[in-house]
Amino acid sequence: MASDTKERILEAALEMFSQNGYAGTNIRELSASLGLVKSGVYKHYESKEAIWNALLDEMIAYYGEHFGSPEHLPPVPDSLEALTRLTMQMVNITVHDEKIIMTRKVLTLEQFRDVRARELATKHFLTGLTDIFTRIFTGMMDKGLLRKDDPEMLAFAYTAPISTLIHLCDREPEKTEDAMKQVEAFSRHFINTYGATENK
Repeated sequence: MASDTKERILEAALEMFSQNGYAGTNIRELSASLGLVKSGVYKHYESKEAIWNALLDEMIAYYGEHFGSPEHLPPVPDSLEALTRLTMQMVNITVHDEKIIMTRKVLTLEQFRDVRARELATKHFLTGLTDIFTRIFTGMMDKGLLRKDDPEMLAFAYTAPISTLIHLCDREPEKTEDAMKQVEAFSRHFINTYGATENK
């Protein structure tokens, strides 16, 4: 089916773009990896740029569905311990899901070349996470779980170290287990610092 072929093309493109970057990927090699001729790829996508843009669209949808986004918020935790569980669940997905790992690599490589990649990198590496946890922390303050503070500043303070550790996992996958332990320890430290006194 045409839709299956289009999906296969995008999967192969994601893998190649994440390894070689946009400039280092050519349609001939992409076609060959799928057992197609170039015209077989062009039947579905008119150019490499069209594949690139379709891939970015898919990245946005996949990331939002599997990891979360301001439009697909996870539920506000009902306890401080649930915040750590939610955090570890989100981090576990982002450091072990191959598609999300390759997406991060593509955005890291292409953020200096492509405006959309730059905007997505900013969203996925910084603003999107801050937005998600701003809303989570606002909800937790409303429930009396976190002491009243500026939720956006708390979200920035919470997500920046976690994001740094996620990037460490990309650079040095052998450190993933230690990085996960650091994320959990940091989450508990954050709770001890900002949790409402009666909930500690």
